[in-house]
Amino acid sequence: MTPQEMQAALEAIIYAADEPATLDQIAGALSVEKTEARAALDLLVASYATDQRGIEVRKVAGGWKFYTKPQHHDAVRKFIKSLQPPLRLTMPALETLAVIAYKQPVTVPEINEIRGVHVGGVIKTLLEKRLITTAGRKEVIGRPILYRTSKQFMMRFGLSDLDELPSLKEFEQLAQAALGSDSGIAPAEPDETSAAAAPLEPAEAAAIRESGNDNDLAELAEDPSEMPEHSRAAKAGGAPSDHA
Repeated sequence: MTPQEMQAALEAIIYAADEPATLDQIAGALSVEKTEARAALDLLVASYATDQRGIEVRKVAGGWKFYTKPQHHDAVRKFIKSLQPPLRLTMPALETLAVIAYKQPVTVPEINEIRGVHVGGVIKTLLEKRLITTAGRKEVIGRPILYRTSKQFMMRFGLSDLDELPSLKEFEQLAQAALGSDSGIAPAEPDETSAAAAPLEPAEAAAIRESGNDNDLAELAEDPSEMPEHSRAAKAGGAPSDHA
């Protein structure tokens, strides 16, 4: 394979990949050593760095992926908005995501204490949007589930690792650009602002199932502290209490 053919194949691999292509994946697909694959990557990155290109090859989340260049974000954002509504976050969700990003791995009780409200509904929202994922359980009484930011979060925010996180003051500005919204903030949803909301088992279970942590999934089903009140009552053989 000539250098030109390798660079063309490398370009096709990165374009076709749904997630950032890692150096190991690229070297394996091209049947070359990692040093040779990295040299080809450097050439490809340089070829897209010119002003005549509207996209660039960027290292993010441990791999390489095509991204539009910042100077074209406004035009791209307008185009995307014409196709489908952008992903937006409510203020409670954005604040909770910031806590998870800077304190990870972190449990729901710890987030509750920092924010001063119950974040069960917000956690469900962030799980559904794939911006966070589970990270096992904390070895304390009750073994609460730990949460961390996901690879989708890294891709959305254009980060290659967590060391690139900006200051908290800059986080909302970064979120506005990453989420494709002029304001970056959507109206709060009822289940995100309810102080009585509890972490919802289905969303957490789905996230754990996708991560392959079947033991955590089994514990989630059996641990009363991670279950809604009606589920706890059902296991106990009674009916949920009726609070005024």
